[in-house]
Amino acid sequence: MQLININKARYRRHLNIVIVLCIVALIVGSLGISQSLIALFPDASGSHFHWNLLGAVTTGVLIAGVLNKYRSHDFMTEVVYVWELKKALNKINRKMLKLKAAAREGNADAMLAMQYSYAGSRLLWQLDDNTLIMDDLAIDQAALDSLAAKYHLTLNADDYDEAILKQF
Repeated sequence: MQLININKARYRRHLNIVIVLCIVALIVGSLGISQSLIALFPDASGSHFHWNLLGAVTTGVLIAGVLNKYRSHDFMTEVVYVWELKKALNKINRKMLKLKAAAREGNADAMLAMQYSYAGSRLLWQLDDNTLIMDDLAIDQAALDSLAAKYHLTLNADDYDEAILKQF
């Protein structure tokens, strides 16, 4: 997955719309389904937990299906890109301890994965205005840059391929 610059204002606007629509759909759908089931199958004890749970789960599945169906729509371009980027970064973060150990030993693939992770994290944090830990990222990036210089490597996040993670 290549790192691309996206329009922050469009991304934030579309993400907020998607979130609000999902919340409204979850509320209306789960209440509608659970109230219909309660009306059709009343419980003498007054406990309708299972109908409420079924309504919420069914609505959640329907929302996931709609999001999946429309993930290729132009409106969802930036939102889906960020979701996919977060998924890719999560795969790297789960292996970060092994990657850091391999990078200290001069493994170029480990350093490339770390470079991609740092560049992707920087992009995400700028999109989400999460600048509180950018200093920590700069420290990690400087450490990675010194390792790359030590082993005479040039790291480019565009060269990253998820398949290199399989060796760690």
